[in-house]
Amino acid sequence: MNKEIMALERQIYELTEKLNALRKESQPIEVPNYSFETQQGESTLLELFGGNDKLLLIHNMGQGCRYCTLWADGFNGFVPHLESAMSLVLVSKDPPDLQRKFANDRGWKFKLASHGGNTYIQKQTVTPGQKNAPGAVLYEREGDTIYRKNSCEFGPGDLYCSMWGLLGLAGMGEEEWTPQYNYWSRPQKLDDGGLNVLD
Repeated sequence: MNKEIMALERQIYELTEKLNALRKESQPIEVPNYSFETQQGESTLLELFGGNDKLLLIHNMGQGCRYCTLWADGFNGFVPHLESAMSLVLVSKDPPDLQRKFANDRGWKFKLASHGGNTYIQKQTVTPGQKNAPGAVLYEREGDTIYRKNSCEFGPGDLYCSMWGLLGLAGMGEEEWTPQYNYWSRPQKLDDGGLNVLD
């Protein structure tokens, strides 16, 4: 194995440990009790905590983003593990019924809430100046007071989607590969006659 690659991997590991230590010590900022829409009706940020004092909100751009879909597909397998440590909710601008249909089509297990482009995402965006950017925010609560503890942005090559690291092993990145909603390719000849096929 290339010694330079091994040394760099070790450095990335050590920097990630340092990053997580800094996050643990970061000072939380109080935030309002924002409102969301769910299939069960209106819900507040405080209600999204459920019985936990920590809440991870995944900011998803909605069904129109293949990249956000890739990230959520990857997180989906971690849902039970994450929910053993904190509450977990995926939020997007899409209305609740559309969120649920898309989530069901993907096999997602997330709890869902819609911010609908409202004040929440305008004020709590993970990317300053962007009102619908992908990422995640960790909130904590003390009684009825909510604090924003940490946040991160999602993007190709980040720490949060293992696909990019695995593609990197093949010498591939965003320039060589783009996520799709599905990977079925129509055969040249369909044995069933080929009528009414939706690509």
